[in-house]
Amino acid sequence: MKTQSAHADSFTRDRLPPAEEWPDLQLDGFEYPERLNAAVELCDRWVERGHGERVALIGNGRRRTYGELAEWTNRLAHALVEDLGVRPGHRVLIRSANNPAMVACWLAATKAGAVVVNTMPMLRAGELTQVVDKAEIALALCDTRLLDELETCAAGSAFLKRVVGFDGTANHDAELDRLALDKPIDFEAVATAAADVALLGFTSGTTGQPKATMHFHRDLLIVADGYAREVLRVTPDDVFVGSPPLAFTFGLGGLAIFPLRFGASAVLLEKATPPSMLDIIREHRATVVFTAPTAYRTMLASLGSEEALASLRVAVSAGETLPAPIYHDWIEKTGTPILDGIGATEMLHIFISNRLDDHRPACTGRPVAGYEAKIVDGDMHELPRGEIGRLAVRGPTGCRYLADARQRGYVQQGWNLTGDAFYQDEEGYFHFAARNDDMIVSSGYNIAGPEVEAALLAHEAVAECAVIGAPNGERGQIVEAFVVLSPGVEPNAACVERLQAFVKQRIAPYKYPRSIRFVEILPKTATGKVQRFRLRQTYYPDGAA
Repeated sequence: MKTQSAHADSFTRDRLPPAEEWPDLQLDGFEYPERLNAAVELCDRWVERGHGERVALIGNGRRRTYGELAEWTNRLAHALVEDLGVRPGHRVLIRSANNPAMVACWLAATKAGAVVVNTMPMLRAGELTQVVDKAEIALALCDTRLLDELETCAAGSAFLKRVVGFDGTANHDAELDRLALDKPIDFEAVATAAADVALLGFTSGTTGQPKATMHFHRDLLIVADGYAREVLRVTPDDVFVGSPPLAFTFGLGGLAIFPLRFGASAVLLEKATPPSMLDIIREHRATVVFTAPTAYRTMLASLGSEEALASLRVAVSAGETLPAPIYHDWIEKTGTPILDGIGATEMLHIFISNRLDDHRPACTGRPVAGYEAKIVDGDMHELPRGEIGRLAVRGPTGCRYLADARQRGYVQQGWNLTGDAFYQDEEGYFHFAARNDDMIVSSGYNIAGPEVEAALLAHEAVAECAVIGAPNGERGQIVEAFVVLSPGVEPNAACVERLQAFVKQRIAPYKYPRSIRFVEILPKTATGKVQRFRLRQTYYPDGAA
């Protein structure tokens, strides 16, 4: 019998895909109580077990123990429920850089039974509006240093009724902090069902229209009890550090869920540049690092000696495929295993990975415990070993889009189709070949080309444009725009700078075109559709930078 939901607001439950469109979920080996609140398991359980004095979070000059984190999040949960009217099932948006206060807000809202939507600080008002409208969000919690864009969003939103600031530094001097100041340090968390939605992870498809992936309370624990336990072998002595935003499920897993699930510590950096990560690894004797291949390349260039990273026992690479030269250079210079893996927002985290005792270059590895994968053709027939095809995967987590017709494309015959082209070798290892769509992957960020095109076309100087991912040695790919200018506009360097600045003002700055080529005409089909593949063939015939 299905456990009754604890959500008073049934918005997410009502917008789950129909049962026939769900992936086949393989839950053997992942058994949890019918009533499960993930935030309690990630925080309060360690206090109950007598480990409240262990350090949980480090950031902005302070160390927070599990006991302090439990009390902090309980006070915040009281404020959310008693002062801000949060009810189980309400969606709560959080906007912040990576810091302990963001983690505390996420845990507090989860304890209150809310469905959390973490967002990146780089998003602009228009992008935030898409998220707010899709999830019908009425309350947002925001680091006071990042209020402007969210307040602009709220001013024109039919849904967002209140934006409450919190102090992302260690001072605790903002509206939410003051509301929580005198609240009790104990809070009875909502007894959510294991299959109640806890998190909405937003991702953009090639159309630029956001998709919201729905993840249950049990899912947050599954990715830790599978990947983090089996592959990373996390212990309470581990110290995690990394660059992925907590707003990405890759970052939320690696810098919050994984360490907290096993009583370990996480060092949170608001500006996680490669040099700063090296400093943090040395200072805090970090043992696990998460970042993208391009960051590892930069770290290698700054690394002085093996002794500088003596504490590190594993480096995790994801966001884009790990080039063999970086793999070899990293191991040669540090002696530390670097594990390539592939995950997806739809799957919540990594589902194919190398292992500490089984890793190799130009290889993504084998499925994580609980998952299975295969390579299929367009009709879902499995292909012979060595042939490139579509990657299909299923396991204990899987795609459930929030009220989105694209569910039927991502899930077919019970399998999740990630949009990646892979092949499987004779030994059963999986190898990345390419993306199946026009998504641009730059320094680990997924960027939808049509969204950049739309931003460019809003400028009066642009008559037509097409955006592709251009090969780049440092970033993997960069956004490159081919622009047909309006009559009378000079194609010069000043024009390039104007267009780049314009795009940065309209969408997140990391999406801007780092290269702009002015052309007289764009290649098109007879029906007028731009042929981006012809641009790639013309300018990058061998696929190299």
